[in-house]
Amino acid sequence: MKRWALLSAVVAVLFAIITIQGGLLPERAAAFPDSKGDAAEPMLAHMVFFTLNDSSPENRAKLVAACDKYLNDHDGTVYYSAGTVAEEFDRPVNVRDFDVALHVVFQDKAAHDVYQTHPRHLEFIEENRSTWKQVRVFDSYVNGK
Repeated sequence: MKRWALLSAVVAVLFAIITIQGGLLPERAAAFPDSKGDAAEPMLAHMVFFTLNDSSPENRAKLVAACDKYLNDHDGTVYYSAGTVAEEFDRPVNVRDFDVALHVVFQDKAAHDVYQTHPRHLEFIEENRSTWKQVRVFDSYVNGK
């Protein structure tokens, strides 16, 4: 099961990178290294999967709103999204044992490290941790190729 969760995280990261590189988010595209891979340091993809104590649609929406309020638009963010599990995908390879997913790609590890101790991030944790049954974090280095 862990292998499928990791695969899901990798697929989400690849989708984010392809979306940005493809010009759907042109204002963020400048943060990516050129296609030759000349960047001094790789980007860091921070994927977080939350399982809630009460996974009602209302509680899922509340956590997504909290992510949008506290975790969006941090310095060094190349890509941000938060949303709920796509329950209609029920193939054997789909991992659906979470309620809310957070996807943040940072321009580098330094930007990620600042984010981790930023007051808005810490406030998000403080205000929402009591609603979490489980939190799984997948951090990986990625490039924009």
